[in-house]
Amino acid sequence: MPASKNSASARQPGEGLRIVAIGGGTGLSTLLKGLRDHVREAARPDSAVPCISDLTAVVTVTDDGGSSGRLRKELNILPPGDIRNCIVALSEDQALLARLFQYRFEGVSALTGHNFGNLFLAALAGVTGDFAEAVKLSSEILATRGHIYPATTANVELEAIMNDGSRVRGETSITASQHGITRLEMVPPDVSPMQETLDALARADLITIGPGSLFTSLIPNVLVRGIPEAIAKSPALKVYVCNLMTQANESLGLSASDHICAIYEHAGCKIFDVALVNRVPASPEMKAKYALEGASQIVAREEEIKALGVQPVFGDYLFEENGVARHAFHTIAGDLMKLAMQRPAAVGMKN
Repeated sequence: MPASKNSASARQPGEGLRIVAIGGGTGLSTLLKGLRDHVREAARPDSAVPCISDLTAVVTVTDDGGSSGRLRKELNILPPGDIRNCIVALSEDQALLARLFQYRFEGVSALTGHNFGNLFLAALAGVTGDFAEAVKLSSEILATRGHIYPATTANVELEAIMNDGSRVRGETSITASQHGITRLEMVPPDVSPMQETLDALARADLITIGPGSLFTSLIPNVLVRGIPEAIAKSPALKVYVCNLMTQANESLGLSASDHICAIYEHAGCKIFDVALVNRVPASPEMKAKYALEGASQIVAREEEIKALGVQPVFGDYLFEENGVARHAFHTIAGDLMKLAMQRPAAVGMKN
């Protein structure tokens, strides 16, 4: 693949990278925490490490549980939870304002279980009459280092075809099902993304998908018509950030290459150039804990990933926190920055 005008070879000294991160749940907000530290208007003169001049998050909007689900049903707005987490992750103020947005009401009242940030977004959506505008204004208030767009502004639901042939509607019901997911559909199926999302994808140097729940955080984004096509058409380097562990009712028994295949099947096209894959083994204690729910560390076979036309990059991306597998987001962000600057070579590795 020849280098485009957006590639590293065409980049001027001090010019920042344009990155689009796609996903949902805690996976996307975790990745954004690592990327936000690289956002600057220009590269530091004394640093060989590049900077990000334009960071965009594209967030799935199919959540129908918890505080987000309640607000969605009662106020007829998009679920704010995942977007709130992204706003906090990109916020300049990681102290009081960020803590305020994440505050969850307790006790026994109509507010119990709601996050202040969710209510704030709902109130702004009511004032402006536009959820996307409410997200923009909230981002400005918290001085986020990037743009945040819902994958679509349409009121959508997920419907899954399970391995027993049944159909299950709604994200909460899908994740609670005892059957495996074979196919995911968007209802209605013909929704469109925001133009700002398409513009960001077209000018990006790097596009990431993952980490996150395969069927409820990642695949919903590529079900929005126009997004997978825009990703495939973009001259950017496209990177899949692989999950660390399999997930009950989502990906039990699936390998890293299986995850990529599932995304391809739903997107209707091949997307990725590179896959970031963890190489740190989980501790015996962690393995035992996850085994209780049938989960295990995701198996990543280099030859299987390469057979899909994707170059695997192995790194130390796992750390343990109270027995839970966490992504080493600073390490991942650093490797993504290096890949973005080496884009022509990274793409050439798979051709």
